[in-house]
Amino acid sequence: MIFSKACEYGIRATMYVSLHSLENKRVSLKDISREIDSPEAFTAKVLQQLSRSGIINSLKGPTGGFFIDKPTMQKTNLSHVVYAIEGASFFKGCGLGLKECSEKRPCPLHSRFKIIREELRVSLENTNLYDLSLGVKDGLTFLKK
Repeated sequence: MIFSKACEYGIRATMYVSLHSLENKRVSLKDISREIDSPEAFTAKVLQQLSRSGIINSLKGPTGGFFIDKPTMQKTNLSHVVYAIEGASFFKGCGLGLKECSEKRPCPLHSRFKIIREELRVSLENTNLYDLSLGVKDGLTFLKK
């Protein structure tokens, strides 16, 4: 995968929370961590980033947990999740990880990676959480093996 582990877990956690939010259910950190197969402490940090970005909400207490309201699911694209975890550099960085890579001084992959990165950005910007969650709910796509 081209995403970092944190971003992979962030996308999977967001999808898991969205799926349960469709049924007006909140999910716990333990449940999320177990279901996305991620260490709990690491999952907590990722969820904190997503909460700060306004993608995921949380409530403390016995009836608390993580959730996403339907309007947020509909307006939140996967690109928002990637930005929240990776930052804007994900869509601007060098394909080889070089600090200096530009049109004037390109790395060997620059022109090819630029096209791929742009296609990925457009795809992520046109994919919202609500539609992805419906795909999982309807059994058309899967979050686990």
